[in-house]
Amino acid sequence: MVVLADVSFGQVLLAVLEVFLFAAWLMILFVIIGDLFRDHEVSGWGKAFWVVFLIFVPFLAALVYLIARGDGMRERAVTAHHEQQKQLDAYIRQTAGSGGTPADELTKLAKLHDDHKLSDEEFERAKSKIVA
Repeated sequence: MVVLADVSFGQVLLAVLEVFLFAAWLMILFVIIGDLFRDHEVSGWGKAFWVVFLIFVPFLAALVYLIARGDGMRERAVTAHHEQQKQLDAYIRQTAGSGGTPADELTKLAKLHDDHKLSDEEFERAKSKIVA
């Protein structure tokens, strides 16, 4: 009989736990660095100090950062999310070409119907959505 590996089930579970903790640690570092560079109140020197601190003393630096600046992390993330949502909404409005009045939309529909690009049924359905 050929033995493929001399590894116990406990060792495999420990390896999986170590990989999970390492991935969680990387996620924490990325969140901290993202928050650090999102904050416009910290100067360039302050950001450089935090990055060097995170590189050379990572566990202590992450703990100190979360204690000292953790309160504002949520507010900065929410503000960034709202700004991104505004930009996405503006892009969608611009791309879709909407934003006009219902009269403008009806005019566009009538032109499409007159050009025979919309059937009578499609025209009535779209008109009912705009009017309703």
